[in-house]
Amino acid sequence: MKTAFVIFDRMTVMDFIGIYDPLTRLKTMKIVPEFEWNVCAVTPEVTDERGLRIMPDTVGKPLGGYDLLVVPGGMGTRTLQNDKAFIDWIRSAEPVKLKASVCTGALLLGAAGFLKGRRATTHPGAYEELKPYCAQVIEERFVDEGDIVTARGVTSGIDLGLHLVERFAGAEARARIAKQMDYPYRPEMAVA
Repeated sequence: MKTAFVIFDRMTVMDFIGIYDPLTRLKTMKIVPEFEWNVCAVTPEVTDERGLRIMPDTVGKPLGGYDLLVVPGGMGTRTLQNDKAFIDWIRSAEPVKLKASVCTGALLLGAAGFLKGRRATTHPGAYEELKPYCAQVIEERFVDEGDIVTARGVTSGIDLGLHLVERFAGAEARARIAKQMDYPYRPEMAVA
């Protein structure tokens, strides 16, 4: 299984790290040894909202060759949702079987057309912005629509990561990773 973690300027780094940490433990804890990932961007360096610089593994390459696409949120989504070149790059993930977003990353999935006719969630401060992109905004921690999963605010990325761990490797793997992270995961937080 191969995952594309999308990063961009003015993202919220916790949106990225919150989901990155539990998912990548699938490999580092030898639960799913073939789990692979790339950190993907359209620029050779990304700076988050507070000045942290991150260098991606791949720059500008199409996203269609992955099994999972993960899109974080942050203030950068407000301009990127209207950036045709960036949204076309996100659209290159059309063939990806599972797409996930954390926080306002849902605005980018929505702008790319991936949320049309779907239920979704985002940060409560962006519910109104998300409405034009989806069938219904759900006010829950995360929403699993099968091939699209969206998470609410910043720390909900941890919950989404653990939820995806369970989808890929089962409840025992999710419990093992949550214990290693010392995180009190509660599966009842999801809307499926």
